[in-house]
Amino acid sequence: MTGVMSVATSIFAAAARPAADTDMDAKVEQIIVPAMAALVPADGPGGVSVAVRIRGHTLYFNQGLADQGSKRPITSDSLFNIASVRKLFEATLVAEGVLRGELTMQDPVNKYVRELNGAYISRVTIGELATHTSGLLLPTDHPPWPNASYSLGEFLDMLNAWAPEHGEEPGKQRIYTHAGYVLLQLALERRYGMPIGTLIGSRILKPLALDSTLVPERGPDNRAVMSAQFMARAVQGYSGEGKPIGPPGNQQSYYDFPGTGQMFSSARDLAVFAAACLDDEEADAPLQQALQLTQREAFRVNAQYGQAMAWEVNDMNGPTIVDKPGGLNNASAYMGLVPQQKIAIVILSNRGDVHPYDAARATILPELAKL
Repeated sequence: MTGVMSVATSIFAAAARPAADTDMDAKVEQIIVPAMAALVPADGPGGVSVAVRIRGHTLYFNQGLADQGSKRPITSDSLFNIASVRKLFEATLVAEGVLRGELTMQDPVNKYVRELNGAYISRVTIGELATHTSGLLLPTDHPPWPNASYSLGEFLDMLNAWAPEHGEEPGKQRIYTHAGYVLLQLALERRYGMPIGTLIGSRILKPLALDSTLVPERGPDNRAVMSAQFMARAVQGYSGEGKPIGPPGNQQSYYDFPGTGQMFSSARDLAVFAAACLDDEEADAPLQQALQLTQREAFRVNAQYGQAMAWEVNDMNGPTIVDKPGGLNNASAYMGLVPQQKIAIVILSNRGDVHPYDAARATILPELAKL
């Protein structure tokens, strides 16, 4: 692959680390580097940024190009569209609100979004939205990628008119729904009287000092509205076949109202968030408790799979993995935890349809757990 490979630790320079730790770093590198190479075709544009949290420190790995045209390399500070990994942040807001007594998981969503009065949606709760058990499955929940948009009024009308086709009931099944999280976002905004980006910023980003994570508005060209400094760090997105899709900072949404675009972040920032999720990074007590609450399984799907608040719980003949994939047609993202061993991984790619969760669940995290 044309590109750059770099490895660094977040706390100590390799030369200053004890021999046992540098040996561990080398073993981690032996696991990560081949896995990274497999995520991007050898001669294709794009690349991967990875952060691994293990034994209390973080290793960073970068390979490939943020922009094929300018030959700009990917770094741990490159900004990626993290797609549905954003849902972890909204789930954290819900968990923190529950712990503070500001809302409950049993609150009907129309307690906050009062325009909702349909027979089905009136029975859906905040907790069911957060755990993908509402039963909702709207046209905006699956491909093709957005070629139409819905105003807030149209979205509310669609929810009020929605009725299940196959006997779904609130709380009785797990159905992944992006629309459910857009509705959850709206409920949070109504409850607290402020935009979702401000809520995430004040309650999560600021306490964790995540200064490279943002929820920008979407401009008329479907490009994130961000400063020139941030835009210079944004990667160019590519299809799974290596074709550029949109400019750097591209956002995609079925929804034509504020707050419904995607979050942008870096591997370095998300590594801090992942460490906090492991209780392996300093955070204030309410936020720390909320991060733990989001990982608690709420619905058992089958013997190997459960659903928490945004997080998915995987028990597949190895360590229990708590994770969240995300992806668009020009971006792929993944965050995975092995909570019992305080191991975490962040994988960000500027190519669509890469599916890093396959490698993370099947090989990367199980192999890291053996070290």
